[in-house]
Amino acid sequence: MKLFIKHMVCGRCRRVVREVLEELGLTVRQVELGSAEVDEFPEGITPDHIRRALAENDFELLDDRKAVLIEQIKKIIINEVHHNRRERPESQNLSDYLAQKIGYDYSYLSHLFSAMEGLTIEKYVIAQKIEKVKEYLLYDELSLSEIAWQLGYSSTQHLSNQFKQVVGLTPSDFKRSGRAFRNDLDKIGTAK
Repeated sequence: MKLFIKHMVCGRCRRVVREVLEELGLTVRQVELGSAEVDEFPEGITPDHIRRALAENDFELLDDRKAVLIEQIKKIIINEVHHNRRERPESQNLSDYLAQKIGYDYSYLSHLFSAMEGLTIEKYVIAQKIEKVKEYLLYDELSLSEIAWQLGYSSTQHLSNQFKQVVGLTPSDFKRSGRAFRNDLDKIGTAK
């Protein structure tokens, strides 16, 4: 049985979800960002038990199919931007890749995402990339041109312009400010 879980964004999230489910007595087969595969629920365990246990750790059990699709889109984008899981061939654009991976027409996914999240998939990708730029700038391990290349920007100027538009500071000003204001990955871009 597959459970869809909101707010899973990293390896620690997978570990915590596994621990929570195992503490409830479930046999966990696999945990990925956004989902967990478990055997049938043990006697006395209901979806409400799982929902409450996950909520105690800031996760949310998803029942609505549309919410599941949104989480799948976010998972793919977070993997692409933050976890360097470049499963998508460079020659394939993100819209085609999302449609292929999720199994729905991209225009449907795009409209659904915009309606439920209050922003476009493109703006969500930009917000995730800007958060990754902040991380790179704070760790000071890569030059701006290396960061631009890592994140698929056409130039450092393009990255700088987009960064300033979103953050209100140039990358250099952000770095000099010493303000390490970063956001939780699952809260990025949400207009709610």
